[in-house]
Amino acid sequence: LLFSSLLGMYFLVSAGDFLMMYLGIELSTLPVAGLAAYEIAKRTSSEAGIKLIFSAALASGITLFGISMLYATSGSIFFDDITTALDASNLTVLGLVLITAGLGFKISLVPFHFWTADVYEGSPISIASYLSVVSKGAAVFILLILLFSVFNPLMENWRPMIYVIAVATMFIGNLFALRQQNMKRFLAFSSIAQAGFILLGIIAGTPTGMATVIYFVLIYIFSNLAAFGVVQAISVKTRKERINDYEGLYRTNPKLSLVLMLALFSLAGIPPVAGFFGKFFLFTAAAGEGFYFLVFLGVVNVTISLYYYLLVVRAMFLRKSENPIPYFKSGSYIRIALVLCVLGILALGIYSPVYEYINELSLAF
Repeated sequence: LLFSSLLGMYFLVSAGDFLMMYLGIELSTLPVAGLAAYEIAKRTSSEAGIKLIFSAALASGITLFGISMLYATSGSIFFDDITTALDASNLTVLGLVLITAGLGFKISLVPFHFWTADVYEGSPISIASYLSVVSKGAAVFILLILLFSVFNPLMENWRPMIYVIAVATMFIGNLFALRQQNMKRFLAFSSIAQAGFILLGIIAGTPTGMATVIYFVLIYIFSNLAAFGVVQAISVKTRKERINDYEGLYRTNPKLSLVLMLALFSLAGIPPVAGFFGKFFLFTAAAGEGFYFLVFLGVVNVTISLYYYLLVVRAMFLRKSENPIPYFKSGSYIRIALVLCVLGILALGIYSPVYEYINELSLAF
């Protein structure tokens, strides 16, 4: 199932027409729904699989409806042909909106995010991390291709839509994350908020904006995998997934605490870790195109996110617990994965030619 999903994502990111894109979306989503319901003994796991299937079905219907409208106006499903025949008619713009909405389900953009927290909470942690990183990353990539290449002539039409979605996604993701006590739901709403930040680079509509999005997604992959990896290690050994359970974790498991702190600092955008540079470049790209108020709202949301990320850090380092998580030794695979994630966060943040390399490629695109 995992291989089928990865194959679908390969079809998705390499698609040159809407038929291949649609098949890639379906092939990448349906196997993950089966994996989400893998723990058949748990009712929440079965519910997660069902919710993901229904959400995917709704997204597929919306996407197909949008594709049919573009076919009606252009007479083709190939990206190059559609770009050549593109006009600003109401039918074309509606098709653009519907296709963006369909991809918005996979990226967990507001208002298409309603499935995210429940599916993440009910799924095995490894599948939740896969959904938040690999699945979302592939959808962001194809959205970049569509908006920057296929629908580039309609930039003035899709920019206001992306603006509104970005603001709503950042605020709703961050404000709902403030209320969470379960770590999986906490990271789910955190990932929603991060998707809102990604849109700041997309709305720039420039090669630099594309480079900042790709760079930020790379940082997000390492940071989110590190956070989910620690939650997975603790859940496997203790079955504890609430933030209150992490009180005093530094005293019993200092290495895991430090890894989780680094991951959360990166997601929050605290210097000098990689997440700071990722958000800084996103804000710079948006400000370069005159979206100063949007950048201001982004900074406000960074401040909000600092609060709830630091709540977890405070629980681990400053709070004491009468029944703390006992010391345990993680499996070798988890340790290797966490080390790789930490190295990725540090390598992308302290000094890295990666952004310059991505920027050069985006200029060529």
